[in-house]
Amino acid sequence: MIYSTATVPVNPDGEIPLTRAQIWAGLELKARDARLFLPPRLCTRSDVIEESATHFVREATIGGTDLRELITLEPDSKVTFFQATGPREGVIVNELYEDDHGALQLRFYCYIGLRGKQPGGVEELAEQAQFDGDMGYKAALLSTLKHTRELTAEGRLRQSA
Repeated sequence: MIYSTATVPVNPDGEIPLTRAQIWAGLELKARDARLFLPPRLCTRSDVIEESATHFVREATIGGTDLRELITLEPDSKVTFFQATGPREGVIVNELYEDDHGALQLRFYCYIGLRGKQPGGVEELAEQAQFDGDMGYKAALLSTLKHTRELTAEGRLRQSA
């Protein structure tokens, strides 16, 4: 199994501050349409195909791989992606919270396996290293904040109170 986690401050020194509502609007938009937040051409399809009061289902093509995710939203705090189809199985979480000093933090964590691959094998170890590396999920969190700031400045995010 692969376990990875990363946490970044939402409002580090030198950045235009984001409110909880603004970052939440960005996280929700990213869950619905990953194309807006990933590098160009990495995600070529991101479609919500089913929606209920408790979750929605997204089909996407990311890095040339088709996948389906069941996504739940805990408003203003957590987006959970359950990997239904694709090369991975398990859960990926993006969580917004305040630390002990009241500063907003954005945390990623996942617990996943690779379908059809040996647990603890070469493929899984390589995936773990990728998640934890410089271009892994910490970079993805920073990119999410960057794109949220850009979309906020452009007036393109719908925000609740």
